[in-house]
Amino acid sequence: MAAPAEWASLCEKFRSSLSLSNVESKKDPENEPYRSKYGARELLEEIRQLLCSEEAAQAEGAPAGEAAALRAVLLAVVEYELGVNHTETEELSAGEEHLLKCTRLLERHRLSRDCVSLYIQAQNNLGILWSERGEIKTAQTYLESAEALYSQYMKENGNPPLDPNEHFMAEEEKLTDQERSKRFEKAYTHTLYYLAQVYQHLEMIEKAAQYCHTTLKRQLEYSGYYPVEWALNAATLSQYYLTKECFMESRHCLAAANVIFSQAGQVPSSEDNETEQDQQDLRQRKAEIARCWIKYCLTLLQSARKSLEDNIGELDPDRQSELKAQRKKEEDEKERGRKKAVLFGTSDLCDSILTTEETVSCVCPLDFQEAREVFLVGQNYVHEAKEFFQFDGYVTDHIEIVQDHSALFKVLAFFEEDYERRCKMHKRRIDMLEPMYVDLNPQYYLLISRQLQFELADTYYEMMDLKVAIGNRLEELDSHTIKKINSLAQLAVKYYELFLDSLRNPDKIFPEKLEDDVLRPAMVAKFHIARLYGKLITSDGKKQLENMQTSLEYYTFLVDYCEKHPEAVQAIETELELSKEMVGLLPTRMERLKAKLTPFS
Repeated sequence: MAAPAEWASLCEKFRSSLSLSNVESKKDPENEPYRSKYGARELLEEIRQLLCSEEAAQAEGAPAGEAAALRAVLLAVVEYELGVNHTETEELSAGEEHLLKCTRLLERHRLSRDCVSLYIQAQNNLGILWSERGEIKTAQTYLESAEALYSQYMKENGNPPLDPNEHFMAEEEKLTDQERSKRFEKAYTHTLYYLAQVYQHLEMIEKAAQYCHTTLKRQLEYSGYYPVEWALNAATLSQYYLTKECFMESRHCLAAANVIFSQAGQVPSSEDNETEQDQQDLRQRKAEIARCWIKYCLTLLQSARKSLEDNIGELDPDRQSELKAQRKKEEDEKERGRKKAVLFGTSDLCDSILTTEETVSCVCPLDFQEAREVFLVGQNYVHEAKEFFQFDGYVTDHIEIVQDHSALFKVLAFFEEDYERRCKMHKRRIDMLEPMYVDLNPQYYLLISRQLQFELADTYYEMMDLKVAIGNRLEELDSHTIKKINSLAQLAVKYYELFLDSLRNPDKIFPEKLEDDVLRPAMVAKFHIARLYGKLITSDGKKQLENMQTSLEYYTFLVDYCEKHPEAVQAIETELELSKEMVGLLPTRMERLKAKLTPFS
């Protein structure tokens, strides 16, 4: 500027404003949360006034056009900082006004080395601002414009542009090209990060995932990340890949999350009084990542089951042989498949991630041994997640984790050929679910209580079916097996009835019309109870007749309900078809049994 002393004073004011805004503001008291931000704003307004004065319009020895361009850029920097300042103090309209002034001042020169980084950062902040207002489409426009500008600049110029703060630095303080490039790439990474969120809001899920992956990759490349936040974002992204059954990509994200998260513990807390809370937060985040691993193992096993089961839900040996032969052919393409995954990080980091990946397969297991290996990894993460999410304090989270553990046992049992061992796996499920159900207050946890009732009923039902199958292999049913079948059937009925009772109104009346979310479970419960009464074994003819009558009543309920509410048919087509069949057959069987029981007169 005209006088070196005045220019030095201006630069000092600017530095002080940045310090107040970025450093001192973190120490502001709770009753004055924006004290330092307001102090920074005053300094920025002073700089703005000086730049707008006539004296500032002239630069010593510089042509008028060059002086005007210099002043415009300096003003744009100040308008940008004022825009950010107002936004951070929740004054969005004023923030928008300053940010728009910044972009207007730079419009003609936005592709120059002096202006491109500042222009992109202004557009990023306008995108955030409109996103906070809930105007996601407007936010998308600003952010996509910033993305396009970056691409155009890199194509047409590509040299590291000036960082906005450099405009208020002395020549000897200016940044190296390496540092400029790092800061410019960081600004562009922010563009992609915010676009990922915008696409998520607009339910452009695939595009959101793509941008999230690119953002994570760039954050590692330019060392612009917080380990815990990065790891959580990577673990969250893994769950998107799970929905697409992209197990390789999902596993890579989770392995990367583990490796990067391990860096978090290496950073000591700056304030001792925060250490305990910091450690608590770290334990929680670690447990959250563990839960994502549980979902990975569970989904991989469930996907395998889906590809191997026959039309009655049992393992199909022919399909199993076919898939094993197919896998051998695909071994050579394994390396090509690996390249489909977008690898994270430098070569050293990649090695650590790949080592972590080797602990679990990303290929669907095809037999019990392979399934067990995936199961054990999932089970280890269950124990890790439960260490933090304990029943006392995290009821909902704890129960969800135990339900996932139960689901892991359920899908592992599918691969087990021995019925007795399979039965024991289901017994493990009962042992983990039943105590939780007993301790749960349904008044506060009705939905979870219903889930547990239904799952316990289903598990006892499955065990009863297995015991019947074991009994069918015997020449004659022994009293122990009969007792076991009846006991399991009665326990299944008990929990199905508890579930159905939970649907009754305060006067204990069952609803005439069921809500959509409980329609299928309620009908399945009725159908299974009907079938269970038909499975009860008794030598007492009268008792047998009573069981058949009860069975008929439940089958009839399904048929009658669907006649009154035809829209329900679609939800329970198979069960309805079998119920109609039984409603037709049971009366005849009952008449025959009555005839046997009635002595000749």
